Parts: sequence; C-alpha cells; structure tokens
Amino acid sequence: MSSSTGLGRARALLQRVPLVDGHNDLPWALREFGDGTAEDVYTTAAKIDLTERHPSLHTDIVKMREGGLGMQFWSVWIPCRLSSDGAVTAVLEQVELVYELAERYPDHLGIATSAAEAEKVFASGRVASLLGAEGGHSINSSLGVLRALRRLGVRYMTLTHNDNTPWADSATDQPEHGGLTEFGHEVVREMNRIGMLVDLSHVAPSTMHAALDTSVKPVIFSHSSCRHVADHPRNIPDDVLVRLKSNGGVAMITFVPDFVSPRVAEWDAALRDAMTAAGEKHADLDARKKFVEAWTGEPKPAVTIDDVVAHLDHAREVVGIDHLGLGGDYDGVKELPQGLEDVSTYPNLIGALLDKGWSEDDCTKLAGANILRVLRDAD
Repeated sequence: MSSSTGLGRARALLQRVPLVDGHNDLPWALREFGDGTAEDVYTTAAKIDLTERHPSLHTDIVKMREGGLGMQFWSVWIPCRLSSDGAVTAVLEQVELVYELAERYPDHLGIATSAAEAEKVFASGRVASLLGAEGGHSINSSLGVLRALRRLGVRYMTLTHNDNTPWADSATDQPEHGGLTEFGHEVVREMNRIGMLVDLSHVAPSTMHAALDTSVKPVIFSHSSCRHVADHPRNIPDDVLVRLKSNGGVAMITFVPDFVSPRVAEWDAALRDAMTAAGEKHADLDARKKFVEAWTGEPKPAVTIDDVVAHLDHAREVVGIDHLGLGGDYDGVKELPQGLEDVSTYPNLIGALLDKGWSEDDCTKLAGANILRVLRDAD
C-alpha cells in the first residue's frame, strides 16, 4: 500500500487530470443482478440505486467518486454463447443500457463519443461514459453492424472474447485462422476508416501481429497485462509490446488476479488442465465457476497491488511511458488484488507508483492522457 504522501498526491492529481479506465463490466453485472432473468434495459437500469454503496459490486457512484474515476469505457460485453442475430440483439441492448444509466444519473454520468466530449464531461464534474464492445462475435460478421455500433457511439471493439470468431483467433481457443482471415483484415481496415479503436485484448498473439500489420491507426489493449511477468495467454508478449511504439498504441494494464500474478497464472493453468481432462471448457466462464466450486486442487494464491505494479514497471521498460494505460476489468471478475478491491482504490495504485519514483507527468500519461491521445487520433 502506498504511504500517505503518495496517496495524498495521487488523490490531488486525479482531481486535476482524468483517470480513464479501459474496461468495466458493470453493464452485464447489472443485467445479472438479482435473479438474472432477462428484462428490458429500463428495468435492468432501475434494479438498484447506484448512488448508494453496493458491497456486492466493484462499481457504484459512491466508489467511483472516492476513486477519482474521470472517464470510463463501459464494456458492452455479451457472452460467446450468444451468436448470429441473438448476439446483435444483446449488444444493442447493452449499448442502450449504458445510455439509460447516463439518463438515470445525469449529475454523475455523461455520455461521451469523442475525446473532446469526454474532456467536457470531466470538466463538468461528471464521469465521462464511453462505450467499448467486447468480442467481435457481437457484429455477426457484418461490417454494417460494425458501422451501426460506431454510429451509436461505440469507440472500440475487442476482436474476440474467449472463443474464436469466424474471422479472428482468440488467445483462449484452438487456433483456426493463423490470426486473421481476409475478412478479419477487412474488419481492421474498416475500424480504422470509421474511427473505431482496434482492441487486441483477448486475441491470440498471431492475431495481435496480423492486426498490427494491417492497422494504420494506433491500437489498444483495453485490459491486458505482460506475458513476461505472468505467463497467461491473455497477456501481451514482449515482441507485441515493442510494436506499440511504432504503432502509437496503448496497453491498458489490467488488475485481474489470473493475469497479473505468476502464482495465480500457474494455478489457472492447472485448473485449465483439470477442466480439459474432465471434458469441460475452461474458456466457458459459467462452467469454470461451477468447476472451481467443487475442485480439490490447491487454493487460489493471494494477489496484491505489488503484482500490478510489476507489470506497469515491465511494460514501461519495454515500450515506454507514452504507451501505457489502465483497464481494471472491475465487475468482470470475482475478486481483485488486495489494495485494488474496487473502483475506489485507483489512488492506491497511483500513490504506489509516485512513491516508487514515477513522476506526476508519468502518472498523468498512464491515468488517461495516452488513451485520450489515441482516441483523439481516431476521432
């Protein structure tokens, strides 16, 4: 945990400069809140009062204010089990849910579809609400759906989630396409053309390289950490990190324990082996949750804020301070590292970095200036 000096400076810094988080799964967490029944977005948005503290969620307005969150890319994720027209319906519902939340809490949230709009909302004392689609399965292999999402304000799309799409390989599935198919390259080119950021979290290294070969605009990783520090397939290999320098892109380091801790990455690999041996699919989040509850393997190791700092230090060494950001993945995972338990804890991380000798200018770039540069370049 950072000392009071670093923590105090971090809190003051985040009053002045926007902290932009690349990935938060609150929209789906709200959909599943309570009994998990499918309802219209108005009912979903009204389920709970986000101006009150909710211990069962990582994210609410109280915690957002305490954490100095300035801008959030809300993930309009949909599960891989949804495909074809059902995937398109679900992603549109999730986009609408974010708009509905902004309407419900106009004093706290403001929709932003560009860097300039995000800065204007931040200056008004509210949290700028941007949209990111997680998983290329949500466009049902249609460039028309991709364009429609962009018109609705969606500013990035993660090319895959845990499963391959018909045109791109995922990090956590069996490779089929050697990275991207010809249509996959077309998707990247179209995203460049319409100003949608190409998000390479979740994709296989072959897909990362293929997208970097094709993209003429900076790419992002909305929530990934470093493969060199923790050998997990969801992390970024150093040879890809290096390429972000010439591409101008940004790696938004995530807090997910399975990705940041080498000990947990090993534990997760053992879990994957056990699930595979039992004929279960590790990439299926629901199946994984059930399997862990009955699994007799080792208990999951503890993870701390220092594990996240190790990734930030490594990424900075490999690619430089101008290519780093943060993507917590709050409300997308069950638990977070000690010291980063929910969205109120961002100052702990910035404080720890200031105490380590990172400058306030470094922390300003990490917190949001870098990703705003990339977004402005795509606007």
